[in-house]
Amino acid sequence: MSTWLCAGADPAEVAQRAGDSVEVLLSRYAKCLYDRQPINNQRVEGLLSSYDQPSDADE
Repeated sequence: MSTWLCAGADPAEVAQRAGDSVEVLLSRYAKCLYDRQPINNQRVEGLLSSYDQPSDADE
């Protein structure tokens, strides 16, 4: 479960596959998510910058 969370999988999906609730999953495995702020910032910035890109339909 830690590997899936660290890979960026949706916690709700991971919890469902593990047969646990999200609350239980994060209480057991959230330690692997610490110190990931730079990675998370990069993902958010990438998503936000994609909104600034014109789509092919706009051209």
